[in-house]
Amino acid sequence: MKKPVIGSTRSVSLASCVEARIADCHWAAIAEELDGFGCAILPQLLSPDECRALSSLYSDESHFRSHVIMARHGFGKGEYRYFKYPLPDILGELRSALYPRFAGLANTWNETMGIAQRYPDTLAAYLERCHAAGQRRPTPLLLQYIAGDFNCLHQDLYGELVFPIQVAILLSEPDRDFTGGEFCMTEQRPRMQSRVEVVPLRQGDAVAFAVHNRPVRGTRGSYRVNLRHGVSRVRSGMRHTAGLIFHDAK
Repeated sequence: MKKPVIGSTRSVSLASCVEARIADCHWAAIAEELDGFGCAILPQLLSPDECRALSSLYSDESHFRSHVIMARHGFGKGEYRYFKYPLPDILGELRSALYPRFAGLANTWNETMGIAQRYPDTLAAYLERCHAAGQRRPTPLLLQYIAGDFNCLHQDLYGELVFPIQVAILLSEPDRDFTGGEFCMTEQRPRMQSRVEVVPLRQGDAVAFAVHNRPVRGTRGSYRVNLRHGVSRVRSGMRHTAGLIFHDAK
């Protein structure tokens, strides 16, 4: 299937193409990986042309609502920009199409952890809740790292309402555009040492991962673990990533 590049207006054909490529993912295996390890790879979610087109937006401030220099806030080294609405077509379609694939697992996790919040079937319905709660600012973002940059372990929460799964898409090609810069996660387990996960990605691959907490089955039932994610030091070149967060920010 040929994947479209970014256009200036949304179209039925783009939405259909995005939905088709997402439907081609092995969702039973993705859910099993998320449930078992807190993260899962969605291979080749974007084409090389789409990756390059998204990366090229970084220098055009008209697409963004804010610009963050990580070192000024102790977040690490590097920078990122939050998109403003309307999102670039491909990101908007991916965000809407991916959300329903994760909502069922997100509800199961909350039920297991004794969290009352449940998530509706569509992103539009969930964003209505976010906006009613004062979380109206879009959270999808574009990140840029150069040699020496890194992203400290963190959680993207932004307000009281938090969807428990998010997605990061690698837009650059490892060993060609950059070296180092691995996506990393830590899982803090009660009364145990933390577990580390390093996720190998190629250009266009996405990783879906737990934002904050997830349940883990133990010998005496399920218990809750706390997760953080970050990026290791980029050793050379430039690395771009797109982040898809499903809750909006205050």
